Amino acid sequence: VQLQASGGGSVQAGGSLRLSCTTSGFTFDDYYIGWFRQAPGKEREGVSCIRSGDGSAYYRDSVQGRFTISRDNARNTVYLQMDSLKPEDTAIYYCATTTRGPDRNSYAYDYWGQGTQVTVSS
Repeated sequence: VQLQASGGGSVQAGGSLRLSCTTSGFTFDDYYIGWFRQAPGKEREGVSCIRSGDGSAYYRDSVQGRFTISRDNARNTVYLQMDSLKPEDTAIYYCATTTRGPDRNSYAYDYWGQGTQVTVSS
């Protein structure tokens, strides 16, 4: 199982970025892909996750209405569209997978991709 995150960059506040998480080697019938982020000196936190089957999506309160998670099963890719970005969104963003359910806790996830840096300047 492999995951690869990409799409990070530097933007000004109010700008947008779209992150991609490309997966391979999955043999699960039903799983969740989660996006997490970790800012310097802070704990890793769950941002959003999506179910592979029915596309059920979940968001942390601080990104609700600004971020949109989606999936393209044919491309084995999950996207995180991030709009109206704020300086507090600055972090390294990671994608990960679990079969346990929509969990915001990083310990529930079994496989992780490398991070992609998102920097939002004011």
